[in-house]
Amino acid sequence: MKAVEIYTQPRCGFCTAALRLLATKGAQVTEYDVSRMPGKRAEMMQRAKGRHTTPQIFVGDTFVGGCDDLFALQDAGKLDTLLKG
Repeated sequence: MKAVEIYTQPRCGFCTAALRLLATKGAQVTEYDVSRMPGKRAEMMQRAKGRHTTPQIFVGDTFVGGCDDLFALQDAGKLDTLLKG
């Protein structure tokens, strides 16, 4: 299964929902709290093509986007394939 990186911040309902979905898939997730880790917000914005909201999600080298994008992949039946590579 591909590694997942997710940029989050506290009290973000979308972050919580994304993390919960990834947990149900058994994904190995590395979480970066942009409010507590200096430089991570700038890194996130660079990697996410200027997006500044959380969460921003990456599966392996693939930029997924935010929570809505993650759930759209799930609804389309494509998330499992992406995670498994």
